Amino acid sequence: MKVLIDACVLYPTVLREIVLLTASKGAFTPVWSSRILEEWRRAALKHDGGRIAEVEIESASALFPTALSEPTEATEARLSLPDSNDVHVLAAAIDGEAGEILTLNLKDFPSRTLAREDIIPRHPDGFLLEVFHRDPSMMRGVIDAVLSKAASHGIDVSNPRALLKRARLPKLAKAVYAS
Repeated sequence: MKVLIDACVLYPTVLREIVLLTASKGAFTPVWSSRILEEWRRAALKHDGGRIAEVEIESASALFPTALSEPTEATEARLSLPDSNDVHVLAAAIDGEAGEILTLNLKDFPSRTLAREDIIPRHPDGFLLEVFHRDPSMMRGVIDAVLSKAASHGIDVSNPRALLKRARLPKLAKAVYAS
């Protein structure tokens, strides 16, 4: 299954790390455009000058060499969304043959509009929760690896459930760390 990953999912770090590591385990095939990668780069510029993002973008591109989907002008021209800046995201999904768009901005991708293209808008929390229910041990391994990496960078991971909630994954956090 191909899933287009919107820039808002690629930045911030913990969310991106979980999503991309999940993809690397074969749960789905990621799709993005160079414009989406550029939006990730611009968002990171505000935080660290973009130095780390540049390396991470190169790494993600190398890990997923078939992820790049450049939408055609013809595809973009026939589309309309509430935020015209998001038309390229939908067009990249269509031209990249993605069946889903992973985004934090569901309101910008109306289900009815996307249904005409056989594409489903998904929030990463619900999407990753479904992956967790299909393969709990894989997702626990992904989360453990991401938390370990975060800890090695000095991030406090003593409350992993809270960290996942801050990463906008409250349902996944509840499922993984259920008492």
